[in-house]
Order: sequence, then structure tokens, then C-alpha cells
Amino acid sequence: MNMMALPGGRHLGSIPLQEQRLHFMQVDSVQRWMEDLKLMTECECMCVLQAKPISLEEDTQSDLILAGGPGPGDPLQLLLKRGWVISTELRRIGQKLAQDRWARVHSMSVRLTCHARSMVSEYSTISRTTSQEMGQAEKLLMEKCSELSAVTERCLQVENEHVLKSMKACVSETLSMLGQHFGQLLELALTREVQALVRKIDTSDNIYITESTTGNLFSLTQEGAPLCRIIAKEGGVVALFKVCRQDTFRCLYPQALRTLASICCVEEGVHQLEKVDGILCLTDILTDDSHSEATRAEAAAVVAQVTSPHLSFTQHLTSFLENMEEIVTALIKLCQEASSGEVFLLASAALANITFFEKMACEMLLQLNAIRVLLEACGDKQRVDTPYTRDQIVTILANMSVLEQCASDIIQENGVQLIMGMLSEKPRSGTPAEVAACERVQQKAAVTLARLCRDPDVAREAVRLSCMSRLIELCRSPSERNSSDAVLVACLAALRRLAGVCPEGLQDSDFQQLVQPRLVDSFLLCSNMEESFV
Repeated sequence: MNMMALPGGRHLGSIPLQEQRLHFMQVDSVQRWMEDLKLMTECECMCVLQAKPISLEEDTQSDLILAGGPGPGDPLQLLLKRGWVISTELRRIGQKLAQDRWARVHSMSVRLTCHARSMVSEYSTISRTTSQEMGQAEKLLMEKCSELSAVTERCLQVENEHVLKSMKACVSETLSMLGQHFGQLLELALTREVQALVRKIDTSDNIYITESTTGNLFSLTQEGAPLCRIIAKEGGVVALFKVCRQDTFRCLYPQALRTLASICCVEEGVHQLEKVDGILCLTDILTDDSHSEATRAEAAAVVAQVTSPHLSFTQHLTSFLENMEEIVTALIKLCQEASSGEVFLLASAALANITFFEKMACEMLLQLNAIRVLLEACGDKQRVDTPYTRDQIVTILANMSVLEQCASDIIQENGVQLIMGMLSEKPRSGTPAEVAACERVQQKAAVTLARLCRDPDVAREAVRLSCMSRLIELCRSPSERNSSDAVLVACLAALRRLAGVCPEGLQDSDFQQLVQPRLVDSFLLCSNMEESFV
């Protein structure tokens, strides 16, 4: 069963933690465009123009890319922006090489050399000191850049196709080696800057310096898994948990925890968390009501990350099992008292992942009246008003529905009707993320019904609420399920379970097409069904 995805840079379950925060935190694309616009300039333009013919080629205009540098004294931004520019150029040179566009390959190789030289020069100026290892990496990079420019220039003079073919392999190998040297240099430089940030967090007793530095570290985590690995290896997790254990930094806990959740999307981050008893620290925060709701919500986000069913390296957290009962109890309480949709989302996402992580959690949730808490929340628009949150709720219900006692609790809390309502989940915005979330809600709602309908009382209640007709509609109408095969399979399974209890609720054609054949035959019939628009 697929887990959902959240917005933000973090990962909860099946989807990196970015996607679910999209409706809480919108990216100002105009502001980003304005920032990028001022950087739209040629790097060392005189050098580039000497190697760049005036051309009417359709892609000439696309040669302008972000080549300007960041503000003075900002080595991290310099490395990230120059790194992006050089990576883009490498990719585009590879594309032109595949098309045998030799003039373009050469002019772009010259420009690449300019960008690389600028990055090395500017970073050396800002950092002022350099290690022998970095000096060697810089030398190797510039040598390969010169080699690429020289060999591509020779290719311009060659007309024999067989000779060009052999030279193309040489250019390709040089380009590959250049990319490796660039990656090594960039990693060395970023590692050096990360070390400085971590050292500053670790040694600072100034709240403003720690806040600023932690913010810089969080920004780096949003650049992707490679940087998260560097941060974890250089002690970032240790330093951030040190912050979370000092009362003087209480106001910084949410920021530090959010950064930790991002770092723990990689194996190195989770291993570091385990080494510093991070689970115990998270448990203390979650169970301490003196902490703000925002702090406890971010602690829940870290729990959600490290228990993600899609991260195989998190399945052996012995410290989590030791503290699971306290964590589950605190998360249920946080769901019950949540003052906003985001807080409820993070707490319920953590619970949903825990039900995958450890089966015993479902029994704990049953004893803690989690079904009542979750179903009551469904009627509170302040806490549950998005398909992302309903995805978490129905995931928990689906995993709990394997327990026999769950059925009676569902009936008692009028849960069948709420689950049936989830079969009609529709996206509001039509964004791919929201559409996918709605599909997951429909699929898991059908799975939950199929499991619960082993109990005759639940099956009769579902029939009374016309659940069979909705399942038939989902099977027969691709638009109702957004043409999702996963939803179709789940609905067919639920319909067959209900038909075993109440076969008279089906028309003969429905029985013969959706119930009587093999499941795969019914699936093929429905998945190939053409809708009538008459």
C-alpha cells in the first residue's frame, strides 16, 4: 500500500515531506524569477564571444544561463549557484555531442572553462585558504577543461566521419572525467563549508548566531540527498540534538527539529540519530507538555521521517521500539489537541508510518481509542481539510482494520459512513500531488472496507449505505478514479467481499462482469472500458 507524500523537503512515507506542505507554504515564483533575472549575464563575455560564431540556430538564444555570482562573502551560495551553472553546461554539452553539433560543443566547452575558472577564482578569494587536496582537485578540473576545449576545437577541423566518430568517444570520455573532477571539487568545498557551520552551531552560546547558522544548514538540506549526507557525516545531527537538549535554545527547537527531519531522509542521518540517543530526546520533547505545540509537531515530523516504510535502513531502530508506547500516546494526544491542519498532518503521518513500522502499534492505538480520535477529527475542518491529511487517517484505519476488535469500534463511531465518503475524494486544485493523494485515499478506503467487511455487521452497514453502488461506479467509470489501476483493484476486491454477504444488491450484469470472473479478467474489462460522453 503506498504511503502519501508531503511538501517541504522532508519525506513522510511514500512521498518526499515537501509535497504535503504545498498548500501551507507557496513558493513565490515571481520573487524567484526576479532573483534569477539579475544573474542572466554572460561569464567573461569577451572570451566567450571569441569562440562563439554569430548564428541563426534555433537554440542560440538558450545559451544565456545563470552565470552571475552571489553576493560577496557568501561561499555557500557561490558554490551552489556556480555548481548549478556548471552542471547545466555539462548536461547540455552532452546533448549537443549526441547530436554531433560540433560548433556548439566547442563554444559551450569554452564557456564551461570560463565558468569553472570563475568558480575556482571566486571561491579562493572568499575562502582565502585552501587545502592541498582542494588545490589538486582544482588543478585536475582546469586541466580537463583545457583538454576538452582543445579536443573540441580539433574536431571542428576534421571532415572525415570515421575520424570524427573516434574523436567523439575521446570527447565523451574527457567530458565524463571532467564531470567527476568537478563533482569531487564541489564536494570538498561544500564539506569544508558544512564543517564550518556545524562547528559554529556546536560551539556557539549565542541564540542569534545559532538561529542564523541552523537556518543556513536547513537551506542546505533542501538542496538534496548528497548535501544531507555531507551534513550527517560532518556531525550535523550531533550538533542539532545538542541544541535540542539545551533549555536556553528552546525557541530554536522547531527549527533544529525541522532540519533534523530533512537530514534523516538519508541513511547516514538516521545512523547518527541512533548513536546520539535521538529517539529518547524526541520522546522527551513529545511527552513534555511544557514544550510548544510547534516544537512537538516538528518532533513528530522527525518520527515520521525515521519510521518511513520506504526507508529500509530505518527498520532496525531498537531505541524506537523501547520508547514506542510513549511516542504513540503522545502523538494521539497531539492529534486530539492540534490547533491547525499542519500539526494534525505531521502527528497523523507519524502514526501512519508507525503502523507500518511495528504491528504492535495498531493494538496500542486500539487501546488508546485512536479510532474515535481520528474519526472525530474528520468532522473538524480546522484539523482535517485536505486529501493529504485524510490519506494519513485512512492509512491508519486500513492498518488497524486487520484487528478483529477494530470493526466494532468503527461501527460504534459511525466510521463506515466516513470511510464511504472517502471513496468520493476529489481534488480541488487538480495539481498532480493532490490528484495522487485523492487516489491513495480512495484506494485505502476500499482496502479498509474490504478488510472490515469480514464482520457481517460492517458488511450490512456498508450495504445499507449504498456502498456497493459507489464501488461499482468506481469500477466502471475511469474518471471517478482518475483512471487509477490501484483504485480499481481495491474496489473490485471490496465489491467481491460485499457481494458474498449481500449478492441481491447486485444487478446480473454487475455480478457477471465484476464478481463472477477471475479478478484479473474483471480488471482487464474495467481498465479497457470506454466512457460514454453522450
